[in-house]
Amino acid sequence: MRDEKKEMKGKKVMGRDRKFCGSRFTRPVAGFDIHEECGVFGVFNHPEASNLTYLGLYALQHRGQEGAGICSSDGKQLFLEKSMGLVADIFSEKRLKRLPGYSAIGHNRYSTAGSSVLKNVQPILANFALGSLALAHNGNLVNAAELRRELEEEGAIFQSTSDSEVIVHLIAHAKSDDPYDRIIQAMNKISGAYSLLILREKELIAVRDPFGVRPMCLGQVDGAYVVASETCALDLINATYVRDVEPGEMLIIDENGLRSMKAVASSRRAHCIFEFIYFSRPDSYIFGYRNVNGVRKEFGRQLARELPVDADIVIPVPDSGVPAAIGFSEESGIHFDFGLIRNHYVGRTFIEPKQSIRHFGVKIKLNPVKQLLDGKRVVVVDDSIVRGTTSKKIVKMLRELGGAKEVHVRISSPPTVGPCFYGIDTPTRQELIAYTHMIEETRKYITADSLAYLSLEGLKKIVPDSFDFCRACFDNDYPISFPGEHLEQLEILFR
Repeated sequence: MRDEKKEMKGKKVMGRDRKFCGSRFTRPVAGFDIHEECGVFGVFNHPEASNLTYLGLYALQHRGQEGAGICSSDGKQLFLEKSMGLVADIFSEKRLKRLPGYSAIGHNRYSTAGSSVLKNVQPILANFALGSLALAHNGNLVNAAELRRELEEEGAIFQSTSDSEVIVHLIAHAKSDDPYDRIIQAMNKISGAYSLLILREKELIAVRDPFGVRPMCLGQVDGAYVVASETCALDLINATYVRDVEPGEMLIIDENGLRSMKAVASSRRAHCIFEFIYFSRPDSYIFGYRNVNGVRKEFGRQLARELPVDADIVIPVPDSGVPAAIGFSEESGIHFDFGLIRNHYVGRTFIEPKQSIRHFGVKIKLNPVKQLLDGKRVVVVDDSIVRGTTSKKIVKMLRELGGAKEVHVRISSPPTVGPCFYGIDTPTRQELIAYTHMIEETRKYITADSLAYLSLEGLKKIVPDSFDFCRACFDNDYPISFPGEHLEQLEILFR
């Protein structure tokens, strides 16, 4: 990766020297996972709209665990309930009864832009000249700071630090008596990733950015229309998948049915490749109705073909590493088993031992099965390496607690060398170990016997329409441009 740094100095990104590396909205990753920003769900014309939305959010809980909210409409007014925490903890039967009506939208939040406080939990409810609206946003705007400053100069008063509120103000400040035209005007000003649901008293509007960065699908249940981030939310309520919401499309759902408008021209698609690698649930079908689990298994198969290893057992880092590990096992013929057990009920702990329990931060989530690993040559498959600190702890834990004779680490994606600006909470470029270290240096750091990543060419074989995907985290080719001021701030860490 050091050679890549030198090469990048002469490359161009959207007409500019490629010298940027961190987003003003990018923060260090909490714990050892990469986090996605949010999931959205909406339903129109169903007598149990709020209950279905609750179930939809429950299915999409993996997309955000900091807070959740539901806004419903009875055709005359909007009702909002939201709080910090998990969906099941927030929405009791009593609270759901405070959300009457035949239409509703919901949102699960993980913050990438804006702090983790209640005022940033969505949906955002606002009143403006043409009535009321509630908005739920999955994604991240790269020009939010610039637009916010312009709106504040025009007199806008913001109630939160979320970039999603910028969209609400743009709609309110647009010059038109047509609400759809106002939304289109807003879409033509914002840049970045956005899958939006907008609820008004008598209609549900779904909007997707022209690049289609985040997944968004349309379904039907009992004659009602449903819109969701992933198809797993449709499955839970027995809804039928109809199609994906197209990039740049605006869907209007009201008492007259479904209408579609091409709101913003789409020059190319840039679906997030990490949705297949990590974020989406394995049972979901995304980006043209492709099964996530199947793609991840193929990543593992390709990894085994490219980077074979003599070993006794293949184990995954659960949960996202499971399909790739199965694929690796099937292709290599090496026995598969669950050698790491995950605690699914982990929250934040405020009491952490200093020296008494080794590897505490990892052990609270994962624990090795010594009976399976003792004296074995182990292949451990994970979806990615971010900073490398967790991989190092896992390798040591497999040796010291699991008794593994050898530990070979295989990663079912290429090295992550660039941060994301489109709705994933990743560290700055300098904190990404694949950017600052050669692969052999990383192997020594995590103390593995061998380390190998899926090649970018191998990934392209599994996703042949790879030009339709954003792979900036692997190749630094960012499809959505940044405003000049944004780039200047990003350049600071590269000096």
